[in-house]
Amino acid sequence: MPDPDNVKTELLGMDMSALENYLVSIGQAGFRGRQIHKWIYEKNTASFYEMSDLPRELRQRLDGTAVVSIPRVLKQRVSRDGTRKFLMEFEDKKRVETVLIPQSYEKDSRFTLCLSTQVGCPVNCAFCATGRSGYQRSLKDYEIVGEVLSSRRELSKKIKNGPDNLVNHIVYMGMGEPLLNYEAVISSIHRINDHRGINIGQRNITISTAGEVKGIERLAREKLQVTLAISLHATSDELRDQLVPLNRKYPLKSLLQAANYFILETGRRVTFEYVLLDGVNNRHEDAQKLAYLLKPLLANINLIPYNEVEGLPYRKPSRDSAIQFHQWLLNEGLNATLREEHGTDIEAACGQLRAEFKNGNLTKY
Repeated sequence: MPDPDNVKTELLGMDMSALENYLVSIGQAGFRGRQIHKWIYEKNTASFYEMSDLPRELRQRLDGTAVVSIPRVLKQRVSRDGTRKFLMEFEDKKRVETVLIPQSYEKDSRFTLCLSTQVGCPVNCAFCATGRSGYQRSLKDYEIVGEVLSSRRELSKKIKNGPDNLVNHIVYMGMGEPLLNYEAVISSIHRINDHRGINIGQRNITISTAGEVKGIERLAREKLQVTLAISLHATSDELRDQLVPLNRKYPLKSLLQAANYFILETGRRVTFEYVLLDGVNNRHEDAQKLAYLLKPLLANINLIPYNEVEGLPYRKPSRDSAIQFHQWLLNEGLNATLREEHGTDIEAACGQLRAEFKNGNLTKY
């Protein structure tokens, strides 16, 4: 029977200095920490027995006293466009979905990784699948980092001799509201950005929020070079209250003030995401109101034709309708793009992530 007091030390999430200090604390040379750091963050390795440049005695000792909790991939689905969706499980059996999106159709394409930050989501936007599965808990910083390592490990199995740094963009746009798990998200960014490890530049990292104003203001004061994306989806408080319940706490006026504060503090553009819902927010007057709200800001607008979710009443607009809405914004002088969606055939696109279980069995995958 396992000893409940024998709690192993979690090494995942430690930077190089912390790993060196840990090895010294157990009577080992500090450089062993540097070796372990390389195995974890460059080689995506969780097993001490695979760390072949460590002495056998040390590997055995670490196996009994420490752990590297890279999440397991339970299931994987691959879209016809090359998008990969992973169902990952953590040590407490909680599960999230993580998505790898190819940046082109070229053979040597690199990937953008869409990370989850919570198991489920407490925001519960009306058109999104994630909130319907309920909220269970926030991820720890090392669990978020583990999504990166697990995804890279799976990808390396499929793409042999690929380019260095196959995953070179990170978007916090998966399950959960990142700014409601603020400390863990910021800590994970530092681990992902560390040039001695995963080494993904801050300018290649995007945090997407449904409008957590206090979190936006905190992020502005961090002075990081990450991109902020705000899920807007409506041009009136009346409609946004229905679509994004967080708007009842932080209405549009306070949200736009927070966005402007972020711009002034960081000098960086803010991206506003706007899901196009047929007959709900895609009329000409909606485009005009959107232009009125966002013209004063240093902003980009990312239009996302809705990805339909079984059981929800919202519908995807026609391609012509989406193109027309995009053109209306361009005519208003706004910097707007119309997103090409990836992974819709495997329910891996924006707003479609959820991992549903009943009596321990997977019911939605």
